[in-house]
Amino acid sequence: MSSEIPVKQIDPSSDPSNKNKKAETVELYASRKKIYVKEVKGFFQRIRNVSLMALMGMYFLFVWITIDGQPLIHFDLPAREFHLYGATFYPKDFILLSGMLIICAFGLFFITTLFGRVWCGYTCPQTVWTFIFMWVEERIEGSRNKRMKLDRAPTSSEKLLKKSAKHAIWLLIALATGLTFVGYFYPIRELIVDLFTLQANGWAYFWVAFFMVATYLNAGWMREQVCLYMCPYARFQSVMFDPNTRVVSYDPNRGEPRGSRKKGVAPSEVGLGDCIDCGQCVQVCPTGIDIRDGLQYECIGCALCIDACDQVMEKMNYPTGLIRYTTENELEGKTSKLLRPRTFGYGAVLLTMIGAIIFTLATRVPGQMDALRDRGSLYSFNGEGRIENSYTLKIANMTEVPQTFTISVNGLEGIRILTSTQVTVQSGENRSLPTVVDVPPDAISETNSKIRFFAKSQTDSSLNLETESRFVGPTR
Repeated sequence: MSSEIPVKQIDPSSDPSNKNKKAETVELYASRKKIYVKEVKGFFQRIRNVSLMALMGMYFLFVWITIDGQPLIHFDLPAREFHLYGATFYPKDFILLSGMLIICAFGLFFITTLFGRVWCGYTCPQTVWTFIFMWVEERIEGSRNKRMKLDRAPTSSEKLLKKSAKHAIWLLIALATGLTFVGYFYPIRELIVDLFTLQANGWAYFWVAFFMVATYLNAGWMREQVCLYMCPYARFQSVMFDPNTRVVSYDPNRGEPRGSRKKGVAPSEVGLGDCIDCGQCVQVCPTGIDIRDGLQYECIGCALCIDACDQVMEKMNYPTGLIRYTTENELEGKTSKLLRPRTFGYGAVLLTMIGAIIFTLATRVPGQMDALRDRGSLYSFNGEGRIENSYTLKIANMTEVPQTFTISVNGLEGIRILTSTQVTVQSGENRSLPTVVDVPPDAISETNSKIRFFAKSQTDSSLNLETESRFVGPTR
């Protein structure tokens, strides 16, 4: 038995309503229309100010802090050493970096499923620097209306002075940003001296200039364009959203129909909703959207529209919360669930990775020793008639200070080390120590026997290294 799906051909020209219509061209990318963001104060703006000051403080101050002469954070690429909060990591610790990146990714996914794009609204570097640049712009050029009027005004000395001052400060902030970023790879005190005395290498100048220009363009000129067109997070965030995700939303059940009215007039008296259609939520939006049109990918969850709307509601003597953090289910009168399979999944992976990283760091020994047998010869007899094997001990010191180690060996009766049993390894050094070991012939019962080398630090009694190797002798 077969079935067919009926198909009906539609000719647009046969529709009378289309006869006088011309073909329209739809632009896939609209040219940027400058957004004039109105300054607003409120609860969520205060939260953002705190996070902004904390993040900027850490970024600009951590590069100057040292511990025992070592920068708090320093990525020493030529030496292949990474100093983080008093600990030194090496390329062999790359698995830790991978784990931390996975934690960051799943942490972002977990937070997004619960609260939407709060990362974008409060902690994203693009948001942080953009708000700083906007603050400078408001202090110099004035309020939203004054900035719009200034841009429309003909060129004058006042306009040139304000524009020049604004861009000069933007460039200084961008320069400080570039210097600080490079300072995490090139000690900041040396970097500044070398740059201004022309002693730094060309790459240092290049990267400072690169991050300076990138900051100036992204935060000063492009702003919301970075969020709308360059940031991949804006595109795939919808995959992590569901009806229980708490996002910035407008309540149409309460706000519609919109309309202006005098202060103190109850909405029911004029047959309107709570929204007075003042447009404040649009004027304060850094991406220029109207939150009343529903959830849009351009929304970065900054909650400026909530602060602006709450102020209007208070002036009208209406309840606040017309625009608020809520879920789709709550807007529809349904029950919203905080924990659900998706959050459990992301949370489980996140906790597992955090536990694995903590365990790895807690059991990480700040040193390593390997023993490599000399494969050029199996064994030899010395003048005492004892059997010798040659090795190369490789000892890595991953602490911040030099370590002096005492070398010993066991595993066979009468085994001893003929070469030096003490070695000093500098901080971050991987030292090779040629070592000769011998045993009496009677102590060998097998052709290949297991032995262990030990390195005990005289500098730090808690630092003890050991490694296993094999001792080869003749067949009895």
